[in-house]
Amino acid sequence: MHIPAHAPTDAALQKQQDRFRIRRAFRLSALATLLLLSLQALLANVDIHPFTVQPWRLEGLLGIVFAPLLHGSWNHVLSNSIAVLLLGTLAGSVYPRATVRALPWLWLGSGVGAWLLGAPGEHHLGASGITHGLMFLVFVLGLLRRDRAAVAAAMIAFLVYGGMMMTIFPQEAGVSWQSHLGGAVAGVLCALALRTADPLPPRRVYSWELEEDAEQGDSSEP
Repeated sequence: MHIPAHAPTDAALQKQQDRFRIRRAFRLSALATLLLLSLQALLANVDIHPFTVQPWRLEGLLGIVFAPLLHGSWNHVLSNSIAVLLLGTLAGSVYPRATVRALPWLWLGSGVGAWLLGAPGEHHLGASGITHGLMFLVFVLGLLRRDRAAVAAAMIAFLVYGGMMMTIFPQEAGVSWQSHLGGAVAGVLCALALRTADPLPPRRVYSWELEEDAEQGDSSEP
């Protein structure tokens, strides 16, 4: 983030706050990742099907709450854990307030998308709907806010996970594009609703702007 060049004390404080937000976002994302990995190990021999999203079944609504915590294999959980760590750190460090407020809606959108759009008899599980929501949240906020930090975050999210733009559509059997789409829609809506939740970073003031202000001040004197 950029701070006025003529305020060194504020610059040091701003850097300290930036580092704090990044560390906090990383720690929380790492804890979420650890939770996913721990549950995968603890539930290895447990029948988790009753806790998955089962489209158009009342008992399948329970999966809206629990399915993002469950995964079908270690490859599945590792892939989603890396995305949670990276996108969670990125979103939480640049948009801490918007991310905290958006997460429940991303969670809900992922499950509702799977429940409404899935076929009867299917079982949907995994955190990929939430990671899609985070990617779309960061990307759309970058388009809406357009300050340097927002644009940089959007570019990083797109560079690393731009493929999520396509996985919201049916492509591969066994992949819950429905939960991806639900999370993505929730991410876009949250970006629109929460675009002002986090304050814009201080704008950098250049020397020529200071000179112009000084000249205008001199010319206004009697």
